[in-house]
Amino acid sequence: MAKLYHLPLSPFCRKVRLSLAEKKIECELVEERYWEQDADFLRRNPAGKVPVLRIDGKTMSESAAICEWLEEKYPDPALLPRSPDARYEVRRLVAWFDDKFHHEVTSKLLYERVNKKIMKTGFPDSGNVKAGAKAIKYHLDYMAWLLDHRRWLAGDVMTLADFAAAAHLSSLDYISDVDWNRSAVVKDWYAKIKSRPAFRSILADQVPGFPQPAHYADLDF
Repeated sequence: MAKLYHLPLSPFCRKVRLSLAEKKIECELVEERYWEQDADFLRRNPAGKVPVLRIDGKTMSESAAICEWLEEKYPDPALLPRSPDARYEVRRLVAWFDDKFHHEVTSKLLYERVNKKIMKTGFPDSGNVKAGAKAIKYHLDYMAWLLDHRRWLAGDVMTLADFAAAAHLSSLDYISDVDWNRSAVVKDWYAKIKSRPAFRSILADQVPGFPQPAHYADLDF
């Protein structure tokens, strides 16, 4: 069985978890407090980051590379379209959420409010929190624009781009930092992807010291 070293609210780990679950690959989850710099973990990934996936006798790191490997090794169901142009758009949006969204929103809200407390590295920086709360509005509006023109974020079918976005938003939703009333089309998109069987284990996550909000696992939120 595959083994994933992860942190429950990490959007990068959640993206890999969603890909594994969508492809029905059984996987044991091992919570890894990567900031403790455990020697065994550093041997698995000298970069000291999660996720790390052990599968088929291989140990792999970096969420984007893992998801692309899974797509090539286990192509059904497909999370990347066939045409080069369509694949480009998926990859562009995955990078958008894992780079721009992460830098402007996730790191400013989730990391300040949750990671600092878990890692015992101080209190949230109010300036960062305010900046993240402002930036997420822009990103939700961009998602709304995409979804006004497409069935899913990257086109007519669900792709890895949707999982990348949902991974970040579900982590933020755990701490009630997403205004779902800002856009009906984005809320409908999230309800649709949230209802997929692949999302079940994510909706069951519990983080000590941070209870789930009442709406978090509600499929009819």
